[in-house]
Amino acid sequence: LKRMKKIKDLKKLFFLCSVFLFLFIFKTAQTDSILEIKKDDLVLGDIKSPITIIEYASLSCIHCSNFHKNTLPKIIEEYINTGKAKIIFRHFPLNYPALMGSMVVQCIDNEIRYDYLSALFELQSNWVKPEVEKVKKELFKIMQTGGMNKEQFNECINDKNLEEKILQGLINAQNEFNIRTTPSFIINGTLLEGNKSYKDFIKIFKNIE
Repeated sequence: LKRMKKIKDLKKLFFLCSVFLFLFIFKTAQTDSILEIKKDDLVLGDIKSPITIIEYASLSCIHCSNFHKNTLPKIIEEYINTGKAKIIFRHFPLNYPALMGSMVVQCIDNEIRYDYLSALFELQSNWVKPEVEKVKKELFKIMQTGGMNKEQFNECINDKNLEEKILQGLINAQNEFNIRTTPSFIINGTLLEGNKSYKDFIKIFKNIE
């Protein structure tokens, strides 16, 4: 068990080193605020709604999964579906499995992207593994149900431009709002860190309304 933990810690360290290496080599000037909605953002709700929630999450994060399974459905029912709020999902991968998960989600049509984002959180324990090949195998099983074939899957997870774009998004979030943990939420420009209860969100929403 100690050996397995050591391997996991080394892989986490390797991933973090890769992110910092990317920051050192590839970092570009950030011209736009992360508060701006991008054309490739995954958005639920009316774009004109008064409350804007931007979520930064890692697909391997248990707390993010809990938010998506237990809290988000209530927010969708009471605020998203009623036109009071919109939520924008952004990737903040904390390890290599999460990065691969983020990449395959970005490679599918926007119309079904939320369904597969939800599926990856729901099936998190199936595909978030220490072995990279195991992660690939289980991820492909999930994405295959949406029509993604093996060639498309391999092309997606080997797309360096997409990888750099996701990591740049992570770095931009760190630079502008000092985001270090997941899930983190920016609600009308105010940072809320951690998996909060539905009541915590309601308090913030009430102040905005």
